[in-house]
Amino acid sequence: MTKAELRAYVVAHPNDQAAFYAFVDRFTAGATTETFAMPQSPAEIAEVDSLVRQKIEQIQTE
Repeated sequence: MTKAELRAYVVAHPNDQAAFYAFVDRFTAGATTETFAMPQSPAEIAEVDSLVRQKIEQIQTE
C-alpha cells in the first residue's frame, strides 16, 4: 500500500488504531532527527513561517 493509500485508509477508518500506528511508523521511519533552535526575533519567525509555507506547497504539488 502506498503512503497516499494508507493515509486515505486512515482518514476513512479513524477508529482503526493498527492502521493509524502503521501510518505513523511509515512516516516517522524516514523522518530526519535534525533539530533547530527556536526563532528569537520577529524576522526569524517570519522566515520560519515562509519556509513552512514553501514546504506545504511543495508537498501539495507532489
